[in-house]
Amino acid sequence: MYYIEKTFDVSASHHLKLDYDSKCTKPHGHNWRITIYCKSAELNQNGMVVDFSEVKRLIKSVIDHQDLNEVLPFNPTAENIARWCTEQIATCYKARVQESEGNVAIYSIDN
Repeated sequence: MYYIEKTFDVSASHHLKLDYDSKCTKPHGHNWRITIYCKSAELNQNGMVVDFSEVKRLIKSVIDHQDLNEVLPFNPTAENIARWCTEQIATCYKARVQESEGNVAIYSIDN
């Protein structure tokens, strides 16, 4: 099995839709750190699991410097963003989304 991971930073704003009072329901921003984990039993025709630039294009280019409420079709919690990341790349099995120091969400596809 081949494994890769790609980490990049994203600056984006959002607000959460919650059923309780929270300061997070007001628009605010984060400098997110996202790590994408991919794997494959075989390499593609270029000798890769997936091109690192393709990972960046499929995720970072969509959400960097954006209002996540406007570009994502769900409540943009760190957990939901982690799941969305795994859905963007066929070989992705896990995503780690750090919204701020000490606040991390991980989504992993259980096989």
